[in-house]
Amino acid sequence: MPLPKKESNISCSIFRKREPIIKVFTDMLNKTKDYQHKIEFASDLLRNLDILLDCSEYNVQSFDCKNCRFISNLRKKAANLVIKTKVLVLKGG
Repeated sequence: MPLPKKESNISCSIFRKREPIIKVFTDMLNKTKDYQHKIEFASDLLRNLDILLDCSEYNVQSFDCKNCRFISNLRKKAANLVIKTKVLVLKGG
């Protein structure tokens, strides 16, 4: 049984603005079967994650900032894995 979707508790206008965009690219990445499109969606996802990871308002003391950075780093690792895997598949090994 799938877990219910929970809204983010991160109180940051930058995160809240980017989160819906990131979710769209994540959903498209998960739904597509075409390798080339997966790479494109993962690349778009990475560009949006980098905006959060390069945030000029990052505050090391802020729990919200720490959570945003943690979540963004996990998503970035996953997107990079998709790209690396799909590139290997496209090259044939």
